[in-house]
Amino acid sequence: MTQSPPDPAPLPCAAADPQPSLWLAADGQPLMANAACLALLEGGLLANAPALLPPNHAHLARACLHQQRAIEEVEAWWGTRGLLWTFIPDTAAGRVLARCRDATEALRREREAARAQRLYRLIIENTTDLISRHTPEGRFLDASPASWRLLGYWPEQLRGRSLAELLHPSEVAAFGQAELEALEDAGYHTSTYRVRHRDGRYVWLETSSRAIRETYTGSVVEVVSVSRDISSRIAAEAQQRQLEEELAHSARLVTLGEFASGIAHEINQPLAAIMNYASAGQRYLQTVAESPLARERLASGLRRINEHASHASAVIRRLRAFLRKGQRHMRPLALDQVVRDTVQLCAWEAAQRQVDIILALAENLPALVADKVLLEQVLLNLLRNAMEANSGVHRGPSRVWVSAAVEDDMLALAVTDEGPGLAPQARERIFTPFFTSKAEGLGLGLSMSRTIVEGFGGELEAVPQQGGGLTMRCRFPLHATRTE
Repeated sequence: MTQSPPDPAPLPCAAADPQPSLWLAADGQPLMANAACLALLEGGLLANAPALLPPNHAHLARACLHQQRAIEEVEAWWGTRGLLWTFIPDTAAGRVLARCRDATEALRREREAARAQRLYRLIIENTTDLISRHTPEGRFLDASPASWRLLGYWPEQLRGRSLAELLHPSEVAAFGQAELEALEDAGYHTSTYRVRHRDGRYVWLETSSRAIRETYTGSVVEVVSVSRDISSRIAAEAQQRQLEEELAHSARLVTLGEFASGIAHEINQPLAAIMNYASAGQRYLQTVAESPLARERLASGLRRINEHASHASAVIRRLRAFLRKGQRHMRPLALDQVVRDTVQLCAWEAAQRQVDIILALAENLPALVADKVLLEQVLLNLLRNAMEANSGVHRGPSRVWVSAAVEDDMLALAVTDEGPGLAPQARERIFTPFFTSKAEGLGLGLSMSRTIVEGFGGELEAVPQQGGGLTMRCRFPLHATRTE
């Protein structure tokens, strides 16, 4: 080992100490190093020892002697190795023992943890989404600064406050219990709800929550949530629905125009019969006092007038319902009755085209939760497409089948024609807006029908039939139905 000057005599370093150690003078100059320390140095030279020490080792040595206390865990790096130094004063000799240990892995972990912490803090403090912690009952434990932008409250103003206090009154009852049950079962839950901003307006939030469980019991002890303002998306969806409803209403008006002659026929028939029976009744009234038979025929004519007037009233009522404009009215519907009502709407066109509409409706069908007018519009569009397809192939009588049944846990409604069918390329495009194979078509009927069906939670697909023909099939999940 390299020896320091003999005056004053140094205390010897422990040669057998596996940890590198140095004796330092009061000004921080190295005086003596043990074998473990020299093994670290380039060329084993004591003059290179300051490179092992912290950059401020001279100040540390003076402070150590002046304060007469050890200074521990001072970090220094030697290449890729991290060292932690401890400075121990020898006040009697005016020297300091500097002893280190290799802490490379621990220091790297600390640096990575500090870097990750800075990154997480940077993300949390600058994200536009609200990150929050809650008790299982929904009371705020903490929140990110985004709470000010989303809710108008700073994090410290939310701590200890219940989320239920901010919810829209219509959502308070169901929200808390439903979310807690979902978190208990799956550990994850996404919900959409309205909360009251500090300025009084309501904001739509979409919140994804994750349950933090107790290690041994598995019970939920805390909930971490990420909330995003989706008010703009909700407004856009509402506007989109309004536009779709306007387009659907316009399509019904177009359909009504195409049905004009049939509607006139449907109404003209009962009106003509009413006029005939009324004229006959006037004649019978003149002889009712002389002939008992005239009284009986008059009563029969009045009954017929009532029947034909009721028929005309039913036609007008169906038309008014079909042309109804307004928000969707979702309610359980008897699918077989909807099918029969729709077939009545296009009965005259079917007769003109010599198309026999055959119903194959299963018994005891579950009720479908949907809007009756929109569902009729879909079915009417499919029926008219089927009849037009038949007309392109058959010059005489033809058939269209309408079936409804429960298939593979789905409620299926299908319209099958005897037309020429469609090429595979066309089947992939028929639901594309403005794509049409008709000379005067707009290409919106099937696109709109698919949108309506998907709005009810179902799907609409085209299925080719062997030997020609095409089936347009609507399938609705049974969770969108209800048994009446």
